[in-house]
This record gives sequence, structure tokens and C-alpha cells, in this order.
Amino acid sequence: MTLRVLVFQHESDDGPGYLGEALLKRGAALRIVRLDKDETIPAPTDYDMLLVMGGVMNVYAEDKYPWLADETRAIHQAVESDKAVLGVCLGGQLLAKSLDARVRIGAATEIGLTPITLTEAGKTDPLFEGLPRIEAVEWHDDTFDIPAGAIALASSEGCANQAFRFGDRVYGLQFHPEVSPAMLSEWINGNDRWGSFQHAVEDKAAELKILADRLIDNLLRVHASLPSP
Repeated sequence: MTLRVLVFQHESDDGPGYLGEALLKRGAALRIVRLDKDETIPAPTDYDMLLVMGGVMNVYAEDKYPWLADETRAIHQAVESDKAVLGVCLGGQLLAKSLDARVRIGAATEIGLTPITLTEAGKTDPLFEGLPRIEAVEWHDDTFDIPAGAIALASSEGCANQAFRFGDRVYGLQFHPEVSPAMLSEWINGNDRWGSFQHAVEDKAAELKILADRLIDNLLRVHASLPSP
């Protein structure tokens, strides 16, 4: 049976990237919904998995982006329906918010390739199997608290909360495993200030793609090993 994946996308230049490529390569069918274009949010219960991407907006800016409120409710519905969920950066923050955790300006802005340190729980979590060392793209000011009942899985030098798991198949990430050199080039848009960042991502493109592939393999393994919701 084809895995049906619902993708919430918030900007033209932050799609599912390497994560989407990994899902398509494994036979999944993706439906991408552009929230920034006011596309209608379908019922997450009609899908097997929800992938929530990043964006420049803040989760608490619902006055400027009113669709954030509907999206947060849809994410909560997916969690309540025991769907597999992966939230990335803004998506991780929205997931945390949907679980009543605080999202706020972090202690430090993280922009660049960043080492991610797994907690003791993270080292044995199935999402990070085979990933003892992680270096990932970061671009964020905000951070999430770990929701009540969730397990902290990772941190970085500048951000205490880089990943969490809620229940068996719901994951929030602060870092960006989806970013390819082409995607980052769109973000930077010719700004020389970030030239070294671009070169670093180009140099590490193969490793970053392997990271995304492994995360998807692990997430699909978790999904397949659990009873259908």
C-alpha cells in the first residue's frame, strides 16, 4: 500500500527537499499544501504521515499569518489520531505549540552547519539509529520547550532543545535535514555574507543527503513496526 504523506509548506523556497526526495524514492505519495497561499488544509486523518516544513514566520504571529491557527489545530489532530508526524524547524515549533509547549526567542541565533548532540535517550531512539554523529543546517531565532510527556532527544551548543519525541511516532526537530545546496542558495539569494555557509553545505551535500535518507528510513521503520492507527 502506498504511504500517503501530507506536507505543510509555508514558503516557496522551503519545500520537503531531501526529505521529500527520500520519501518519493521509497514509493510514498506526497500532497504538498501551501499554507502561505491559503490552500485548504485537508483532514490529516486521510493520510498516513504529516511532514511540517520550516518558514520565516513565528508560530505566535497569527495576526499576520492567520492560517497558523488552523495549521496548529490540524497538527494536533494528526497527533491525536496517532499519525506519524515530523516537524522541521518552524514545523517542530508548531508541533510543540500544538502540544501546549512554549515557543519563544532562543538564547542564540543559529545559522550555519551545526553539530547536533544526542541525549542519552536520543542515542537509543529509533529515529537516530545509525546516526551517532550529526551535523545539520540551522537557521532560526526561536526555540521550543519540550512538551509535557515528550522526551528530549538532542541539543546543540546554542540551543538546548533540538529534537523531541512525543508518543511513539511524533517527532519535532529544530534543525533542517531537508536543505540541499540549491535550497540554501535560494535562502541566501546572492548575499555574500553567507558565502562560507553555502560552500560548507556544498562540500557536505552527500553527508546531508545521507542524513535525510537515514531519518526517513528510520521514521518509516517506526511507522511500519507499530499498529495502524
